[in-house]
Amino acid sequence: MDSKKNILIVDDSAMIIDRLELMLKGLENVQSVARAGTYSDALSMINQNLPDVAILDINLPDKSGIELLRHIRREHDSMIVIMLTNQGDEYYRNLCTLWGAQHFLDKSTEFEKVPVIISSMN
Repeated sequence: MDSKKNILIVDDSAMIIDRLELMLKGLENVQSVARAGTYSDALSMINQNLPDVAILDINLPDKSGIELLRHIRREHDSMIVIMLTNQGDEYYRNLCTLWGAQHFLDKSTEFEKVPVIISSMN
């Protein structure tokens, strides 16, 4: 049984995506890392490739990452969602948890937790 994960990173910052991709590609349980900079691109990639894990920013240029989270929960409930955002206050944390995000991380203080979370997945 192959437990390697296909991961989609959704963020409008190429620098953030590059850094995450570098951190994740070296992990033993990561098969592939895809990237999207907008809600629309992410939606297309999710529907075509159905990743195991989605790492979402809240602030996207065309629509909120929270809307993407809601779509994922409606259409692909088994997908693991990690919210990684600069909007780290309790309001957004509670909202994302309510909509089914398994993890909520503040980019400024918890960025390094992403590979730890991914590594711990079976």
